[in-house]
Amino acid sequence: MSGAPATDLPVAVVGGGLAGISAALHLADRGVPVILFEARSHLGGATYSFQRGELSVDTGQHVFLRCYQSYRQLLERLGTSHLAPIQERFAIPVLHRPRPDGPLRTAWLRRGTWAPAPLHLASGLARYSPLTVRERALAATAAAALRTVDPDDSSADRVAFGPWLRRRRQSERAIERLWALISVAALNVPPDQASLALAARVFRTGLLEQADAADLGIPATSLRQLHADPASRLLDRLGVRLHTSTKVQRIAVDGARFVLRTRRDECLARAVVVAVPHQAASQLVPTEAAPDRHRWADLGSSPIVNVHLHYDRRVTNLPFAAALDSPVQWVFDRTLAAGARRGQYLVVSLSAASDQVDKPTEVLVRAFTAALADLFPQARAARLLDAFVTREPHATFRQRPGTASLRPLPLTQVPGLVLAGAWTRTGWPDTMEGAVRSGLRAADLLDRYDRAPHDALTEALP
Repeated sequence: MSGAPATDLPVAVVGGGLAGISAALHLADRGVPVILFEARSHLGGATYSFQRGELSVDTGQHVFLRCYQSYRQLLERLGTSHLAPIQERFAIPVLHRPRPDGPLRTAWLRRGTWAPAPLHLASGLARYSPLTVRERALAATAAAALRTVDPDDSSADRVAFGPWLRRRRQSERAIERLWALISVAALNVPPDQASLALAARVFRTGLLEQADAADLGIPATSLRQLHADPASRLLDRLGVRLHTSTKVQRIAVDGARFVLRTRRDECLARAVVVAVPHQAASQLVPTEAAPDRHRWADLGSSPIVNVHLHYDRRVTNLPFAAALDSPVQWVFDRTLAAGARRGQYLVVSLSAASDQVDKPTEVLVRAFTAALADLFPQARAARLLDAFVTREPHATFRQRPGTASLRPLPLTQVPGLVLAGAWTRTGWPDTMEGAVRSGLRAADLLDRYDRAPHDALTEALP
């Protein structure tokens, strides 16, 4: 195929999620010509929003932590960090009933301000009433043991988190009412199906190594306003050619160049960042670049379901809460963030939602309207202005034991073609932080590839 020399061609980024946005920005900041393809009509990937009446609806509730340094730097770069405030200190209200027929209580998981990690959690754990005094003491010993688990140890990745906790004398109650409260939300699988290595990353990095690492950030606006729209504007100013509503159907290697084919056209590129989910990447990446790409399908997926309830009045003053002994896992007040002009708009977020993802909307709405009425008595007299369900059947890869060996490194066997996405080998769970880190790493490898042989880069990777 004739055409321009490879050195005169742009770098193509395939996928406009957080990984693709991060890669494109990193390259454009260094003066590299970039062309970005996104199959949807807008950027944002899994972190996207849509309009429903007066509401700007997020498909998922994407909470982040203070320790998400790369993600927070991306927000700074986009000029939207002020739209994603972070708690002054980690504090989670946990709704529960000490007795099945007793009154509802609010317990708090929170950190102290007077001690370094991990002692910053001691006072909060000591007062955590959903556990007995003995369970709290044993939880502290399990936390100490978790600090010794290396998240990058492949042997830890082959172990399930739940059985590991039981071997540390954690009762079923303690697992359900403490450990699963965090791990299910972070890993999108139950503890018995979760990789110990990934759980260790969550608890060590988020809770046990720095006192303020787990302080929660919750977007105060829609995800589209937080990510997609500002990223589009910034990339356009930097000269990145954006092709939305354009799905790349095939990538072919042509000597030192790449040919990207869409339904309408084809594009030549000197390098490619493939920043799409693993299911799509396994079909898109050329066989010679990743002969074992079929194994990526074994990463599987795990769903998240969100039940959206817009009431005609305020039913709770809590900005968010977790719940025990309830169908509700987490509930968020998204009234202001979604632009609701009246009433209160609550979203119930259900992780590891394999049992809910295929249920009819009316069944889920009925069940969770009743569940919120149980948690918030004022909801019993409220009228629903709107009620609907959003489903993410493939929200994350399935973060079970053994996944580390399935997650590929960013470099492929074809020089100039690299992978990005939270599903690649980032060392992190499938999170916004992992996605951003993967995009930066992929772009950095291409930048270094211009100055170092492909083999040398391969040898430098862990």
